[in-house]
Amino acid sequence: MLELVLIRHAKSSWSDSGLADFERPLNERGERDAPRMGRRLAELGMKFDLMLSSPAVRAITTAQLIARETGYPEADIRAIDEFYNADADTLLAEVQRIDARHRHVALVAHNPGISWLYRLLAGESVDMPTCAVAVVRFDVDDWQAVHADSGWSARYEYPKKLPDA
Repeated sequence: MLELVLIRHAKSSWSDSGLADFERPLNERGERDAPRMGRRLAELGMKFDLMLSSPAVRAITTAQLIARETGYPEADIRAIDEFYNADADTLLAEVQRIDARHRHVALVAHNPGISWLYRLLAGESVDMPTCAVAVVRFDVDDWQAVHADSGWSARYEYPKKLPDA
């Protein structure tokens, strides 16, 4: 069985109009929500064999904050250029390239692609809010076998659902 943890980056800042979209940092809420979501994943016993992220500042920062809380080594987070504003098909193609030795993989990316990927894989239509986490499981042993409607939703979490939201 394989497990894919889809994570939309935490809330980002629009305060500096001179910054390129790629460079936008997390805002105060994003800086608060990402560690909270990481703690929630740790409470649920989630461990990652591999953590992949868009290289955009807001996404990689989200990945780092979640990694700290779940015990995943920040230095091992892999930034995948193709994840930046990727559509579901691009994200799926990257998922299918994952080495089969990795069984529990986290993927940090952007909307609408991350929500579309969740719908493509698990058949559930949701617009994932910032810092939402959707866990999809697959009854296969190789990521190449992951395709549309091949998974099921095992968990869906988002910051406003957490205690003390």
